[in-house]
Amino acid sequence: MSALPAALAALDSIILGKSRALRLALSCLIARGHLLIEDVPGVGKTTLAHALAQVLGLSWQRVQFTSDLLPADILGVSVFDRATQKFEFRQGPVFTQLLLADEVNRASPRTQSALLEAMEEHQVSVDGVSHTLPDPFFVVATQNPHEQLGTYALPESQLDRFLMRIELGYPDPRHERVLLAEGDRRGLLARTAAAMTAAQLQQLQQEVTRVHVAPPLLDYVQQLVGSTRTRSDIRLGLSPRAAQGLVHAARAWALLEGRSAVLPDDVQAVWPAVALHRLEPRNAADRTHAQRERLVRAILEAVAVPR
Repeated sequence: MSALPAALAALDSIILGKSRALRLALSCLIARGHLLIEDVPGVGKTTLAHALAQVLGLSWQRVQFTSDLLPADILGVSVFDRATQKFEFRQGPVFTQLLLADEVNRASPRTQSALLEAMEEHQVSVDGVSHTLPDPFFVVATQNPHEQLGTYALPESQLDRFLMRIELGYPDPRHERVLLAEGDRRGLLARTAAAMTAAQLQQLQQEVTRVHVAPPLLDYVQQLVGSTRTRSDIRLGLSPRAAQGLVHAARAWALLEGRSAVLPDDVQAVWPAVALHRLEPRNAADRTHAQRERLVRAILEAVAVPR
């Protein structure tokens, strides 16, 4: 079994009945994107992040975001060494291949913003000195719905740095019965072998860039993104970064499907995960998750599919 099918099979054995969400998550990382997993507590968000690191053979660190977390707790800090009479930088948990930012929206906006440079530039600056992060580097963040107590909304600038936002939802009765019978999935996760190495993942990331995107498909992407900027019911449409991300994500989805060229189906498959968290409806009453989903579907249905 090649690396990609083996990785999907391993993820499917850990997170039951969520094949589409797992394919989106894997597509996101293959496309060099950061992933946001939003859902209610207890549905497997953190387990999925652990599984991605384990199955892809990545080093990882977990940071539990809380209201008293400081930027230095993530990035690191300079400490004065009496022996050398110099400041020595001690790396924080961000210096890893996969950073799990657990319940990221429970930290203050100041702490959340500490990840901006890391997510965009793959480096952090402390005391005027830039420090390069490992390659590959991903942020997989989990967050609870904004309606829950003790959460801070992520700023638009940070949301835009997440290539995809996915949700897991409750399991169906058949898979929930398996969970009840077999118990906690973390034990299974500990026994799961890596399906690929970090070097193989980097090769896949290079392969994604060679997946062909025909000009009519680029027109299709431009029309989808452009419609978010002109609709009267949207205050904030998709950015050029989002448009580029949509193309990268569609390429990764096509690669997962075993194709060397992107089809409209690939764009449509990743469109909700790329667009939903970035759109800002003009009317505050329309900013619920259900309303955003309807808006994303309406945009997709209104734009003609290339033939």
